[in-house]
Amino acid sequence: MAGFGSAVRRLYLSVYNWVVFYGWAQVLYYAVMALQESGHEAVYAAVERPLQFAQTAAIMEILHGIVGLVRSPISATLPQIGSRLFLTWGVLWSFPETQSHILVTSLVISWSITEIIRYSFFGMKEALGFAPSWLLWLRYSTFLLLYPTGITSEVGLIYIALPFMKASERYCLRMPNKWNFSFDYMYGSILALAIYVPGAPSLPVIAFPL
Repeated sequence: MAGFGSAVRRLYLSVYNWVVFYGWAQVLYYAVMALQESGHEAVYAAVERPLQFAQTAAIMEILHGIVGLVRSPISATLPQIGSRLFLTWGVLWSFPETQSHILVTSLVISWSITEIIRYSFFGMKEALGFAPSWLLWLRYSTFLLLYPTGITSEVGLIYIALPFMKASERYCLRMPNKWNFSFDYMYGSILALAIYVPGAPSLPVIAFPL
């Protein structure tokens, strides 16, 4: 019975990894095509749906940690996934004014290449029990370039969105209200920016666990 459970676990994780791999492969393909044909202003519109699918699917990795399907601790997985979901939905989708910026292109390409390598690596490990040495090398080497470009793009896009957050007051809660509580989305985003500073050095470990 234990062997059957292990086989089901490996099958599920293999399918999950390859499905998300396909989503990120679409993101990279559409981004490159849009960049070549129409310039960086068209990249977000080209990748919006597969980007939202692939990045939101990462929520399952939190559940995988909770139920013990993977060894990655929730405390390590949550910051990375949370920050990316914030960028995907809380910045890019919520504030269309940011979507044509060139940093969207560097963000999308950095994310997609990183995740294509990561999900193919784990997909092979779950399906075959091992991954090729060249894929292992790519996984632990490409972050030297992709991590700085990804983090810089994330921070830059949050900063660019701040004036639009202030002007629109989207997601803000003003007093008076029945909860006797107020919230300013722009200041919450500034706090998120402040967290990037001490949190950035640890994110390579989070993004590239064994």
